[in-house]
Amino acid sequence: MTTSPRLSLNNGVLIDQLGFGLYKVPRDETAKLVTMALEAGYRHFDTAAMYGNESGVARGIVSLYGVEAVRGGSGESSPPTSREDLFITTKVWNDDHGYDATLRAFDTSMINLGLEYVDMYLIHWPCPRRGLFQETYRALETLYREGKVRAIGVCNFQPQHLDRLLETAEVVPAVNQIELHPWLQQAELREKHRELGILTEAWSPLGRGQILEDPDILALAAEHRVSAAQIILRWHLQLGNVAIPKASSWDRIRQNLDIFGFELSALDMADIAGLDRGHRTGSHPDNVN
Repeated sequence: MTTSPRLSLNNGVLIDQLGFGLYKVPRDETAKLVTMALEAGYRHFDTAAMYGNESGVARGIVSLYGVEAVRGGSGESSPPTSREDLFITTKVWNDDHGYDATLRAFDTSMINLGLEYVDMYLIHWPCPRRGLFQETYRALETLYREGKVRAIGVCNFQPQHLDRLLETAEVVPAVNQIELHPWLQQAELREKHRELGILTEAWSPLGRGQILEDPDILALAAEHRVSAAQIILRWHLQLGNVAIPKASSWDRIRQNLDIFGFELSALDMADIAGLDRGHRTGSHPDNVN
């Protein structure tokens, strides 16, 4: 069974570099897919209040490893046998921005997940026109100080949003989860992350499947005798990104994790760098409010 390498967040907490994304996974399919991903070797799961499938994450873990895997303690099943082996991320949705509303939303997520703590809690979108993300982040800092979350961060923050956040924040975000793939490489934002000590995490790391037919990616896949998805995910890892691809079949789940038996050359990486076209498959953060 393959497992992902881990990276250190800016507070020393370790995160699996390759996780399993649960965006648009139907509620009634979540537990099955989480169980399959665990069997393949995934330990990092990314959900959100908006996805409506937080409870399915817990059911998938419990069905395979028992309640001790979500509540803490040890067991006699195969790894992971303790909560500490897993990394669970969830997010506060736009409707719950604001200090008190965020704390209430977190309590609801905890009930849905059946956890005693969350590994990472993120602001899902900055919603800049509402002007509440500083207050929302202050609630995340409270949860962090209370030990209810091991790390906090943001999603979809542009450089100006990060600058404004850090005017009041006491804890530098551990990650910024952004749309990132070969057609949208966000070099300026990734450089900002490096300067601030923020880890870059890629949602839609495969461009929602659109890039899988890119002829340059397909040529590299043929050269390395792997799939197009494996080329793209390997590119993410060699850049130092965390990536959270979604998959709905056993073959794809396993294949996405099987990216450690080959390496892209400097020339390969340069070729992929040349594919950037500023193409978004999702919304621009300034337009989500």
